[in-house]
Amino acid sequence: MSEMKEKIVVLTGAGISAESGIKTFRDAGGLWEGHDVMEVASPQGWNKNRELVLDFYNQRRRQLKEVEPNEAHHALVELESRYDVSIITQNVDDLHSRAGSSKIIHPHGELRKVRSTGVESLVYDWTEDCVIGDKCERGFQLRPHIVWFGEAVPAMETAVQEVFQANHILIVGTSMQVYPAAGLVGYAPTDASIYYVDPNPSINYELQQRSGLEVFANPATIGVRELVDRLLL
Repeated sequence: MSEMKEKIVVLTGAGISAESGIKTFRDAGGLWEGHDVMEVASPQGWNKNRELVLDFYNQRRRQLKEVEPNEAHHALVELESRYDVSIITQNVDDLHSRAGSSKIIHPHGELRKVRSTGVESLVYDWTEDCVIGDKCERGFQLRPHIVWFGEAVPAMETAVQEVFQANHILIVGTSMQVYPAAGLVGYAPTDASIYYVDPNPSINYELQQRSGLEVFANPATIGVRELVDRLLL
């Protein structure tokens, strides 16, 4: 009978994708510049100007064709040789998937998917632009498969269950300020090891309560490589 692998849950944010060249939501020069957040990331914005919203995400989707997974994405895949690894990413890009990670949860949605505005369960892989007139098989307009402000986060329950079983938590490239994702650490077992990789780590309330926290104040490509090498020793 094979030995049960220890479980690692990796929480990733904008910082890991930024090193592949994807602009981040949180930076001063990030994606929201020139846009009121509610115009492009809320049901109200969608109802007000669907063309604007579709164009915004079409630009993001096009950019995915110009970027590649970086060393941090690839290093996380290596952990699967010894650990049961789940990645919970706040990012809507597909870089973890393209790097080869096998278990990825996207609480905030995915750029390379769209869904029906009339039947939420109708979700489609989508790599090109989505425009007015693109409809699901039931005749409803398609929209980005993104969780907007004010919408439910259906994948969060699955994410909580993963964290609840973790032996190790790796936090990479996130400010740990955006809830509900920022609260996930609070569900980790009290004896879980917590590692935080970020050049500007922000210790929120949940992290302050953890005695086993170790901080790597480096960009993801440096800090993740260092941490993975240690965990695979």
